[in-house]
Amino acid sequence: MHMPSHTDSPIFCTVDVVLLTLRNDRLHVLLLPRDKVPHQGQPALPGGFVRAQEDATAWHAARRVLREKAGIDSPYLEQLATYSGAERDPRGWSVSIVYYALVPEALLGAAASGAAARIVAAHRLPALPFDHRDIIQLAVARVRTKSAYSSLPVYFCGDTFTMPQLQAVYESVLGEPINKVSFRRKIAELDMLETVEGEMEVGKAHRPAQFYRLKRAYSRRLSTSGKGLGG
Repeated sequence: MHMPSHTDSPIFCTVDVVLLTLRNDRLHVLLLPRDKVPHQGQPALPGGFVRAQEDATAWHAARRVLREKAGIDSPYLEQLATYSGAERDPRGWSVSIVYYALVPEALLGAAASGAAARIVAAHRLPALPFDHRDIIQLAVARVRTKSAYSSLPVYFCGDTFTMPQLQAVYESVLGEPINKVSFRRKIAELDMLETVEGEMEVGKAHRPAQFYRLKRAYSRRLSTSGKGLGG
């Protein structure tokens, strides 16, 4: 009698999203309990099947998953990698197209306060199903590498921010101090910020600091091409 095998089963395609934020000057990731087997109840990355009749692309599927499972529309969503194989999922041969999203902590809202959600430090992950640990580690490495030469950390900021606040975000992502003069030169070269007229940070020991925001062309950047800003 013929026995079923992986070659007899259809390949299923999913998306997973590594949603990263900064909390207490450290990169953190959003985990949600799985609502079905396998690994039901375990903390995992937000993910789901691609819906062929609904999702125009895998990027649209990832954006939908974030909205449905976390209630979040990320200001930055970019493709990270593709994971595939017969052994990564007990249900059969699978392909997961992985994205990473960058979100200011304030934007997490209900996702962060929900009883089921967990916002955990990326360097202190709990036991995770499938290959989610490897995926998170790759996302963190990608963000840090890209932040060294691009504007990527801006998407961890709120709508407005001062230059010292932005530098502090860069330093938190990179895990090292940055020279103030070279940092400001780099930001000027990227030419993606504009001043918020009439808004200054006051009440600090230092002189008032100018507030900035992303130029309209970059605001709520959602990368469908897989090519990020400055990449």
